[in-house]
Amino acid sequence: MRVRQTPFMTSIAAALVAAALSFAIGCSNAGAGALLGSAVGAGTGAAIDHNNRGRGALIGAAVGAGAGYIAGNEIDKSKQRKEDRQEEEY
Repeated sequence: MRVRQTPFMTSIAAALVAAALSFAIGCSNAGAGALLGSAVGAGTGAAIDHNNRGRGALIGAAVGAGAGYIAGNEIDKSKQRKEDRQEEEY
């Protein structure tokens, strides 16, 4: 099944990307990682599963969100440990 790219669909996709980026700016690294991971995972999953792109996108988004959250959470914890060490020094 081929999806036609119309100006309406392009504008909807651009609005969703803009909304996601504006949301990610105020989030922790874990939230931003989950958001970015789900987007990358959805695109990758849809590209890999040629028989059912929707299923591939859903699976990829779930895996990407989990991986992005874990990576972002580790960054948040590392920053917190660094801040705690700096506070102890003073």
